[in-house]
Amino acid sequence: MFFAVSSDSQPRKLIIAVDGPAGAGKSTIASRLARKLGYINLESGAMYRALALKAIEWDVSFDDELALFKLAEGSSIQLQPNLGGNRVLLDKKDVTQRVRERDVTEGASRVSVHPKVRQWMVSHQRELGKDGGIVMEGRDIGTKVFPDADVKIFLDADPVVREQRRMQQQKLRGEVAETSAAELRDRDHRDRTRATSPLEPASDALVLDSTSMSEDEVLRRVEGLVQQKLET
Repeated sequence: MFFAVSSDSQPRKLIIAVDGPAGAGKSTIASRLARKLGYINLESGAMYRALALKAIEWDVSFDDELALFKLAEGSSIQLQPNLGGNRVLLDKKDVTQRVRERDVTEGASRVSVHPKVRQWMVSHQRELGKDGGIVMEGRDIGTKVFPDADVKIFLDADPVVREQRRMQQQKLRGEVAETSAAELRDRDHRDRTRATSPLEPASDALVLDSTSMSEDEVLRRVEGLVQQKLET
């Protein structure tokens, strides 16, 4: 599999990792922070969704680790950051909207549990972020992809609040808000209990419970941490 991201050459900048479960607010915070810093926002989940989409199109089982790994090796995934979020190209085809649909999102959660798939993804995610100047969001960025990231944030929130936020995000995107509380809990369980790179905060991450915090409040806390790092 080949991953590419478009950006102008620039001096070495920070690597910022933003992790957390679905609905915790990491996508919004990562996007806003990247815009303020002039950094690239890389959404690792889009990579897994792209592979899940190809598995659907090629009729490859989400449970067949070897077949998924081989499918990945023969694929091209490109992320093209812009103000509206990453544009996702799968084998040169724009699948930005398709990878947000329910079946693909559910498939991505199942694809991501396989060690071979995760190892392959991690190697390419590291390649994308090796020069810094990025805010990368996901579920194992601070623990596995970039354990030496300059700044690590782990966002969490009460499950009920996260479910409400997730449905609101879907409505804002014009999607049918079909994600149920049970589906989100199942996804959380898979993410937190998988053998390879389970969802958990890095020991040196700033853990923020955003249940009662506004986006602006969370962003101010994160910006403060980033500013401290830039000043050292």
